[in-house]
Amino acid sequence: MYTTAFLDLPPLLTAGGTVRLPGSKSISNRVLLLAGLSEGTTVVHDLLASDDTRVMLDALRALGCDLQQDGDTVHITGLGGKLSVQHADLFLGNAGTAMRPLTAALALLSATQGGTFTLSGIPRMHERPIGDLVDALRPLGCIVECTGQEGYPPLRLAGGQLKLSAPIQVRGDVSSQFLTALLLSLPLVSQDQALTIEVIGELISKPYIEITLNLLARFGIQVQREGWQRFVIPQGSRYQSPGSIHVEADASSASYFIAAGAIAGIDEPVRIEGVGSASIQGDIRFVEAAQAMGAKVTSGPNWLEVQRGEPGKGWPLKAIDLDCNHIPDAAMTLAVMALYADGTTRLRNIASWRVKETDRIAAMAKELRKLGATVVEGEDFIEVTPPASQGDQTAWQHASIHTYDDHRMAMCFSLAAFNPLAPSAVKGKPVSVRIEDPRCVAKTFPDYFEALFQVARTHPDWIPVITVDGPTASGKGTLASALATRLGYQFLDSGSLYRITGLLAVEQGIDLDDANALEQLARQLGEGIALRFDREHIWVDGRDVSESVRREDIGQAASRLSAYPGVRQALLELQKAFRGLPGLVADGRDMGTVVFPDAALKVFLTASVAQRAERRHRQLLSKGFSVTLDEICADLQARDLRDTSRAVAPLAPAADARKLDNSALSIDESVDTVLGWWVEGWPHVIVRH
Repeated sequence: MYTTAFLDLPPLLTAGGTVRLPGSKSISNRVLLLAGLSEGTTVVHDLLASDDTRVMLDALRALGCDLQQDGDTVHITGLGGKLSVQHADLFLGNAGTAMRPLTAALALLSATQGGTFTLSGIPRMHERPIGDLVDALRPLGCIVECTGQEGYPPLRLAGGQLKLSAPIQVRGDVSSQFLTALLLSLPLVSQDQALTIEVIGELISKPYIEITLNLLARFGIQVQREGWQRFVIPQGSRYQSPGSIHVEADASSASYFIAAGAIAGIDEPVRIEGVGSASIQGDIRFVEAAQAMGAKVTSGPNWLEVQRGEPGKGWPLKAIDLDCNHIPDAAMTLAVMALYADGTTRLRNIASWRVKETDRIAAMAKELRKLGATVVEGEDFIEVTPPASQGDQTAWQHASIHTYDDHRMAMCFSLAAFNPLAPSAVKGKPVSVRIEDPRCVAKTFPDYFEALFQVARTHPDWIPVITVDGPTASGKGTLASALATRLGYQFLDSGSLYRITGLLAVEQGIDLDDANALEQLARQLGEGIALRFDREHIWVDGRDVSESVRREDIGQAASRLSAYPGVRQALLELQKAFRGLPGLVADGRDMGTVVFPDAALKVFLTASVAQRAERRHRQLLSKGFSVTLDEICADLQARDLRDTSRAVAPLAPAADARKLDNSALSIDESVDTVLGWWVEGWPHVIVRH
């Protein structure tokens, strides 16, 4: 998962391959609550790992449920409808699928069994209305106090005296989660009589109610539905664990990859596994909307394959006018797909967007306009006209997308990175998209961007590279690794390739004067010899060599063999192969001059010999090596002379490199300086071709 302040997406050109989706948030949290209320143990398989499910799991533990989790499988021993604690303070983040049903369940249990419970969340949760649910619970005799603003969390539930003689009324035109909350909780108090829920006004998001009814049936509750206005819970209903239950993949999350296939599935389809034609989720009907816009879709019970339509038939995408009441969350993806359509797309009946994680109509309109779209927004609709082109000028604009701590904003707008394919794009003039706070996708799809980069493709030249070069012991590796972490980019410690070659040469007894043998050894790296890198470790054929390659004798061997043209050429293509989405930070000699001369930002790191020697001295002493400062100074001076005077690619800064003397700077100060250069140069540091 990307935890960076922002994530820069280079222009993308095609999409294809397979993605396996995480479990549905809507199903996951409903199943967790039902298992927690049931008697006995329920084994939940394929549970979504996200912020929303985490807060629900934490709440169930706080309420006394026994939970044993192993990866995406969790064993839940439920309460059997009986409170085991009388007091709990529950923090529910921004999870409406936890806040609404837990409010209803605990209000009813508190009124019948006593106990006091508080429910709170992040500031945005305290702006999301819950008054319609509170208004439905209070006439039943539940004591529900809004401790902040009336009609909004945080809440305090403190007992009461139930009165269940009259039908229970709840509004359905703001959020279907209020009705879901009552449906999930009222079986707790239905032992003596049937309970009727009457919906006031038009019920929105009906497919989510279908999910609720389907899952209730799995747990033994057969709700009788009279249209969409009356729901009857039979007398004597009680939760019965199904023993085990599997969570199907999230259909809302599928929408982004359906869209990617419709836009960029040119040579091969995007295959989506985990959800398909047999889905119980209403958002699976997003497929119909994508087909209406021109996508080619085939499906099976548990999979989808999506590809771009034929020119003139399915491409450019067709503008649509659609009532989106049946796919309120997935419909957001249509608003970004509209950027690739041949006219104005109108999405209607989406008033619920305004009370989600953010006001999604306003947020979507503002961010689409940044990209150059023309947008008209209303109380319950949005109209999107894509950017227009005139001659060799395009109205597409580089955009830094504010995500409002809303996972769907981040995922939707990642699709704008496919802008070179848009009908209104001008060839050779793509734009870059910056996603602010990419971590917000953790709410439902923590590895979303990793999954996107798994199926997305682009020109290698469009993948941004930052190079960090400089003399021995200048701190190149430390700076480059920290930069890669802060930007969410791939990391290449090119010097390690020479050190690995040197280590293997020493271990295999290869003469360091035998240029041909060393060249053959170097050519085996990444092919016959498996390499794997992360921020802390280097693995060679499954062996951790992180400490070994940092030995002084190995460093000296690496410096010697790096002077051989054959070795350098053998490792050159291997280094270039590390250039991958979303970008690369490459540390090492000649990175900006030879390996990546087109790098977006080139940094030449320097420090005085005395300062470098002192750093190396401290490092060696901490590892137990006995060496004098004078010896290290002499060694560094010898290496500098050898590196700067070698016949092939002598060490020198690239003509367009930015020099950074870090003699008096901490690592954090050095990183902040380079990041400042990157932010200052965006987006032109990325789009250079």
